[in-house]
Amino acid sequence: MSRSILSADKQLESIWSLGGLTFREFAYRVWGGINQTDLINRAYELAYNFLLAVFPMLFLFVALFGALASESSPLRNTLLTYIQPALPPAAYHVLSSTFQEVTHNAVGGKITLGLLFLLFAGSGGMTQLIATLNAAYEVHEGRSWVKVHLLSLGLTLALSLLIVLAVSLAFASGHFLRTVGESVGLGESVIVAIRVLHWTIALSTVILAFATLYYFAPDVDQQHWYWITPGSVAGVALWAIASAGLRAYLHFFNSYTRIYGSLGAVIILLLWFYVTGLAILIGGEINATIEHAAAERGHPEAKPVGRKAA
Repeated sequence: MSRSILSADKQLESIWSLGGLTFREFAYRVWGGINQTDLINRAYELAYNFLLAVFPMLFLFVALFGALASESSPLRNTLLTYIQPALPPAAYHVLSSTFQEVTHNAVGGKITLGLLFLLFAGSGGMTQLIATLNAAYEVHEGRSWVKVHLLSLGLTLALSLLIVLAVSLAFASGHFLRTVGESVGLGESVIVAIRVLHWTIALSTVILAFATLYYFAPDVDQQHWYWITPGSVAGVALWAIASAGLRAYLHFFNSYTRIYGSLGAVIILLLWFYVTGLAILIGGEINATIEHAAAERGHPEAKPVGRKAA
């Protein structure tokens, strides 16, 4: 990565001014990019790969954090508490029950022996995500098969560590606040502080995960690291809105169980993976649109359409 010739203020101004586009022009270009690169249908491919990857990832969590995520561990319950609000109830039931079975039946030696296989299987969704974000930037993958899969493994492991670390910090901080509150008698104010802290850490973790994906996954030369970008903010917001909308829809109009029987919960989980993947892809398309528009206006560090470097 070359050294930037722009100040930090100029760098931030570049991405938050939408590449010089008006909001209407920006929205029109983003919608056109979504259609041109077929992101709506590509999200179905992501959902399928996420579904195949999620259960090996549960094994991977147990293998890496067996002691922390044991059946009696508060950390495991805290992790599930963070996941529950985002998922429809039926999909959450599938994940939580599978996680409990995996944790209960896991044998350390056997899990450790298959750790590399589990990591490879769990990274299948990440490999597909890399390919689809390349489509959002309209570039062809030029990295070798080995490099792409090593990157996929690294991102999978890094995001897994990030999630567990964030939950651990939230749990430890919450325990500390609760202990202090009980000792000095703060009561209700401590409970509110704990909830705010938990969800602040959870939201920050999701935004950081999106930023990490947009920086490392596409085969483009990213000039700068940004903790927050329009794409990551929009992606997280769309994911939260779509997840809440899906929960509300299923609450009032849930016919999946009647139509699919016992498979209904799996279908709902697959649908949630679809809206999750689509939110990630739209966030990537937003960042790519800003980059391309800035290049058209002569920005010295922006990449034109189809180019991997400025």
